Order: sequence, then structure tokens, then C-alpha cells
Amino acid sequence: MGKKGKKEKKVKGAEKTAAKMEKKVSKRSKREEEDLEALIAEFQQLDAKKTQVVESTCPPPSPRLNASLSAHPDKDELILFGGEFFNGKKTYLYNDLFMYNIKKNTWAKLDIPNPPPPRCAHQAVVVAQGGGQLWLFGGEFASPDGEQFYHYKDLWVLHLNPLKWEQIKTPGAPSGRSGHRMVLCKRQLLVFGGFHESTRDYIYYNDVHCFSLDSFSWTRLAPSGSGPGPRSACLMTATPDHSGLVVYGGYSKSRAKKDVDKGVIHSDMFLLKRDGKDDQEKWAWSRVSPGGGVRPVPRSGFTGGVCVGAGARALLFGGVCDDEDEETLEGEFFNDLYLYDITKNRWHPAQLKGTKSERKKRRRGKRAGGGEGDGGQSEEKAEEDGASPQEPTEIIKEIVTEDGTVMTIREAVPVARAESESEDEEEDEEEEDEGAAAASLVEPCARSNAMATVKGGRLYLYGGMFEVGDKQVTLADLYSLDLHKMDKWDVLQEMDPKAQEWLEESDEEDEDDEDGDEEARGGESEEESEEEESESEEEADHPCVQAGESLEEYQRRTEAYWLKLARANMGQDAKDKKVQKVSVAMAKVFYEDQ
Repeated sequence: MGKKGKKEKKVKGAEKTAAKMEKKVSKRSKREEEDLEALIAEFQQLDAKKTQVVESTCPPPSPRLNASLSAHPDKDELILFGGEFFNGKKTYLYNDLFMYNIKKNTWAKLDIPNPPPPRCAHQAVVVAQGGGQLWLFGGEFASPDGEQFYHYKDLWVLHLNPLKWEQIKTPGAPSGRSGHRMVLCKRQLLVFGGFHESTRDYIYYNDVHCFSLDSFSWTRLAPSGSGPGPRSACLMTATPDHSGLVVYGGYSKSRAKKDVDKGVIHSDMFLLKRDGKDDQEKWAWSRVSPGGGVRPVPRSGFTGGVCVGAGARALLFGGVCDDEDEETLEGEFFNDLYLYDITKNRWHPAQLKGTKSERKKRRRGKRAGGGEGDGGQSEEKAEEDGASPQEPTEIIKEIVTEDGTVMTIREAVPVARAESESEDEEEDEEEEDEGAAAASLVEPCARSNAMATVKGGRLYLYGGMFEVGDKQVTLADLYSLDLHKMDKWDVLQEMDPKAQEWLEESDEEDEDDEDGDEEARGGESEEESEEEESESEEEADHPCVQAGESLEEYQRRTEAYWLKLARANMGQDAKDKKVQKVSVAMAKVFYEDQ
């Protein structure tokens, strides 16, 4: 009784502390949000001038992260809404709506009257009722300088047939937040977690709210048991029978010292289960400990939460693990894919099987190298040495950007692939062979905050970002993966390097306020377009590739040029070996583009 009483007091004390913090954050952020409300109102006035639905074919959407990507319930289409982009100087928020036609591999932009205002880090859920609907809740808006934030608590529905935006105004909604998660569980939308941030303070949530698609009413749930701590950006997916949901991981911040915040990456897992009938339902949290398998390396900013068909698997792709101290913050980005079997309660890394021709080559290689017998002996030896054959191995790759910056990526790969790569490196450490092996494997580059959805048994992955030093590279590529065959990633849309924009501290700031407001919501000025064209015309002419010239011949002939260019980009303090490596990579990239 004594221990139970102490535990209950501790829980109540934590709730009181959270309530005080929420009140404190709300008070301080009120003034900031009032300033941004005026800017948001201007955007809504412009949108109010739209009187009819206009659908037009368009190029792929601009680079972005923290948007929502959803599968159309009836058509072979994907729905992309909102998101954000940062160019080093300004933060751009979007409220544009795109439809991607899977069969035609084309994009269309939809201008629909009275849309939600620009936002990112919101949540969107598709339901089949009423001809198909896209439900959207929350998210955030930021000032162009990224110093002030407005957190939405509005609920919207996009009717897909006919196309129409509608704001659902009903009392009892969760407080304003972003980074939360929302899933469909039978006829209910369940919202969990998220955060609210002002210039000086922040608060992370672990509350659960339910919106009924029948009564159009909000209810705050009070589950029993010990649930997850406050967090945002977790993986959340409904159980196969839709009697509950699973929560994994996430991110939060804690203030260890005065005015010093430290990020916390969570890697725990919980189950929220519903019992009883609709009129007398009860909810309860319980902690989940996955049995066996290979768990993902702890990370934040991953993409996940999609349940795949009858197999009851949830997906987790990419993310970043930040190594931070009081002065620096460095991130390790991932491009691995993990599957969580909800029924078996087991994680395992997704391993691509390759095409039939590639599998035949591997089988011939096994026969020549001793086959499965040797593999069994090596596995037994690994167990004798105390190393688990199931643990993933870390592979280090280097990606060279156009300006010569080298980005190191650590990738956790399954043991089978890791062992083969490790053996190859021990036999032959020549960098050209290593680069050729990497080039043969087509896969999305490492990233965080990407968008993903599943349609027709295929996983679709769009956009996201990674960092190179102080530079943020925002992506606009599109990949798909057949989740049944698990053979290879298909590139549906490549990233255009010219679409990348980054303004350094020394760049001029001569943009007027009117243009800035338009750009902050995703518009592109004519001046920017002209500047991009002039920049592309003024690019230096690299040595041309001669007819019939092999890569090796081209590299030998132009070695001095690429060395000079790499040195100019990397600076005089860079080591000769690294400059040599970068120059070879730059020449290879240019050769393959011709």
C-alpha cells in the first residue's frame, strides 16, 4: 500500500508540474502567436479569393520536409500537403496540395478554395467514408526568420469527391501542437503526443485525444497503466484488429542546466489497448518488450508508422542520431529500413533480395566459394567468439556534394550484407572498386523527416533532409519499394541539384517584405527564377567527355583540373589524400552525367 501510494503521489505531482509548465509556455507564447496570427490571416485572405477548383499538371513539388503524404483511398494516387523548407536565411511554409498519379508518374497541383493555412509537422489520415476524405490536424507555422512559432489546434477535412476543404469547429480539441501522431482506429482518430514551443520555453505532451467520425466530437482519454513519457515524432500505428495502437521511440528535450537544453532520443515501446463496448470502453497502457530480432539503432526524425496489409508490419525508415554537447551538434543520418511485426512482436531489418539475374549471380558465387557449408561454420564460430550473428554491422559511406563537401554516413545493415561487404574490403581496399560496388546499389540517400506512405503493396518515400556541416540539404526525390518482392528501390523522381538553394551568412539580404511574405508561403519570385537561370549559364565549363572515352581514361586526362577544383572548394588546409579522393569522385559524377 505504501509503495502504491507513493507512486500515485509521484504521478499526480508530475501532472501538476506539466500543467504549470503548459500554462507558463502558453502565456509566454501568446504574444508571439498574436503577431503570427496577423500574417496567417493575410494568407487566408488571399486564399479566400479563390472561388473554384483548379487542377493543373505541374513539375514535381519543390524540396520539402515535414509535409504529409497519404494514399488516396479509391484511386492510384498519392496526396501531398504542406511542409517546410529552409534555405539558410528564410523558413518557407507551404499549404499547397499535390496529387501524384502512380500509373502515369505525373504530378498535378490542386487549387481549392479556403484551404488550411501554411503549416508543417501536422498529421493527415485518409478514410474511405463519404467518397474519400483526408483529415488533417495541428502542425506549426514559423516566421520567415524562424524565431517565432504558431502551433495550430484546428481540424480540417478534405472531401475527395467532390473536392472541397472544410474546417471542423468543435469544442474539446487538443491544445495547439506539432510533431504529434494521429492514426485511424475503427471510427476514431487518435491523437498522441507532440510539442508546443515558444522563443524561450517548450513543452512536450503524452496525452491521448479521440475524435469520433460519427459524432464529430473530441474526448480526452484517461488510460490506466504506465504509458510513454512526453515526446514528439514517434512511430504510432494501429494494431491489426484496430483495438489499440503501438507507440515506439520519439524525441523530447530536457533542460539539464539553466538555459541549456539537451535532446532525448527515446527507444521504448508501448501498447494502448481498448477494452469494452463503445459506450463503456476503457483504455490501458502497457509496456512492450520486443522479443528477439534486430532492433533499430536509437534515432529521431525517422519516417514510419505505416501498417502493411494482413502482414501487420509497421515500417521505420531513416532518421538521425544527434551527438550533441554544450557547444556542438553533429548528426549521423540513416537510410536503413526496419520492419516491426506487430503480431510476433519482433523487429528485423529489411534486406533487399535483388532481381532474378542478381540472385543467380549470387548463387553462382556461393557455389564457387564453398556454398552454405562454409557460412554455417562461420556463423558457429561467431557464436563461439561471443558475437551474435543477428546484430547489424555499421558501414561507413562518404557522399560528395557538388561543392566538394564530403558527408560521412553511418548505415546499420543486416549481417548477411555486412559480412559480404566486410570480406570484400579485406580482400581489396581499392577505392575505385568500392565506389563501383556502391554505385550498383540504388537506394535513397540517408535522410530524416521524409514523407512515406503505402499504396498497392508498395512503399513510397518522398523528400526529407540531411546536413553537410552547417548546410541543410532538402530533398525532392521520390522512391518506391515493392514490399512483397523486396527486390530493389525504384527511382521515380531524381533530385535536381539545381533546385538546392543555400544562403550563407555573407550573402546579401536585399529582399523586400512583400516578396518575403509571398515566399514564406511557398511562392517563387521572378527575380529568383532569373537569378537561377543566370547562375546556370555562368557555371564553369568542365572538361568534356570525348567520344568512346572510358571513365579511367577521362580521369587520367583531366586529373589536374579536378584536383585544382577540389582544392579550391576544400581549402588549402585539407589533406592531400582527401582532396585526391574528392577530385576522383567529382570527375566520376560529371562523367556519369554526360
